[in-house]
Amino acid sequence: MAVYTEVSDSALIEHLTKYDIGELSSIKGIAEGVENSNYLLTTTKGRYILTLYEARVDTNDLPFFLGLMEHLAQNGLSCPLPIVMKNGETLGTLENKPAAIISFLDGFSVKRPSADHCKELGKALAQLHMAGEGFSIKRANALAVADWRPLFEKSEKRADEVIVGLSDKIKTELDFLERNWPHDLPKGVIHADMFTDNVFFLQNKFSGIIDFYFACNDLLAYDIAICLNDWCFEPDWSFNITKARALLGGYRSVRPLSQAELEALPVLCRGAALRFLLTRLFDWLNVPVGAMVTPKNPSEYIEKLKFHKGVNSVALYGIDVNKVNS
Repeated sequence: MAVYTEVSDSALIEHLTKYDIGELSSIKGIAEGVENSNYLLTTTKGRYILTLYEARVDTNDLPFFLGLMEHLAQNGLSCPLPIVMKNGETLGTLENKPAAIISFLDGFSVKRPSADHCKELGKALAQLHMAGEGFSIKRANALAVADWRPLFEKSEKRADEVIVGLSDKIKTELDFLERNWPHDLPKGVIHADMFTDNVFFLQNKFSGIIDFYFACNDLLAYDIAICLNDWCFEPDWSFNITKARALLGGYRSVRPLSQAELEALPVLCRGAALRFLLTRLFDWLNVPVGAMVTPKNPSEYIEKLKFHKGVNSVALYGIDVNKVNS
């Protein structure tokens, strides 16, 4: 989440007449994240999230994102719901941008997740993957392995401004991942951005998932790799195998993982680390003027990628290689 587009009170008051959610009480920009403009909206009937979709989001994808939240909620996953306007639509226009109002989800994200949080996260991720079955709209991953090299080329000339030699390291990693990326693992709906700030807890129990604007159809195990990268590293970027074991154990208690999925984890984790390194690198070098957004330093994912390149067994992720199906 972030704020790129300012919303005037008069425009918002007029926009709210299209809904049956009460009158405007207050609005506050939400600075976290990098994709869309987001506000905490309070009306006389409750709290909501107002999202204005910026240029980086393809408006053709919005029916997928909004419909997916409805589908997941209908299948038992705790997540926000798009609010329907009086005309029956969930997508409108505000300040010349596509806009939606989403229900407010109670709970808090955790900055320093414990092993118990990771176990809850693993269960929730598996529940999401299973709840996504049967969703009729499809969306290809716009940041799949084939997209990483074109993305890197946008930052290639300035990559060494972050760390000397980074450009060559990324090229070498791209070569490896393009040769070794698995394509025959189970696929389905993935969240693709299930970082700690997108998962809420109440009394240390999972309460819901937000921010589905990277969701797509891809390898289910790749979603796990994204979570291992964000949830299982400490602030000094050391890997916490206890948290990884808890995350994977929680996931497997809901949805079993095949031996092929487990064996692919080192490559998938390398790919997930590179994917977020590349998007953070681009954002770090291209902050929009005047935007209320804090870009995230790509150096974190340089260190995470270095760890995964040294993994030669899934045992280093806390998996008992003698009990891969347990």
